[in-house]
Amino acid sequence: MCGGFTCSKNTLVVLNVCYILLSFIMIGVAVHGKVSGVVTSLPIVSGITFCGVFLLLISVVGFIGAIKHHQVMLFVYMCVLFLIFIIQFSVSCAALGINEQDEKELLRTGWSQSSNSTKYDAESLFDCCGLDNIMEGVDCEKLKCGTECKPCMDKIQEKIDTAFNAAGTVGLLFSFTELVGGVIACRYRNLMDPFASSSTPFSGNM
Repeated sequence: MCGGFTCSKNTLVVLNVCYILLSFIMIGVAVHGKVSGVVTSLPIVSGITFCGVFLLLISVVGFIGAIKHHQVMLFVYMCVLFLIFIIQFSVSCAALGINEQDEKELLRTGWSQSSNSTKYDAESLFDCCGLDNIMEGVDCEKLKCGTECKPCMDKIQEKIDTAFNAAGTVGLLFSFTELVGGVIACRYRNLMDPFASSSTPFSGNM
């Protein structure tokens, strides 16, 4: 890991530019999913959008703090990154460690709490009816499978298992970039700016 002023600054700038691009992708995916009708559940779209906007805001804070060597902004950025790292690392480990039975229980809980429109979206996507049995399905007669529909449990559980493993792995790797960013921000914040005048050793200090 580089320890110089310029190297630390450039690393933080590049890291936050990547975070900004990622936040725009997240917001774009949420908007596209809503407009195209792929995702009709408002809480899902709102959740993805909120995460994208939050990531954008903290990335902008880190970017400006790195450019200006601003002590307060770097401190806030560093603290938030460490907090996100702890949360994301814990959630990622939990996602990787969940077993098949737990996945089914989560699926049953989510299904029971979902609206009929959300259930129908899932049935249409996986071409199945109901969760454990077709009697609890929603508008199954409108589905492509018609009278030959089977319960959704096996199909959705397989996808959920894949999603948990993928999300856990990506989240775990991504969390370490946040840890690296927080450590670099901490070091960079305490470095003397070689381009500042001797009377202001820490530019942006408040």
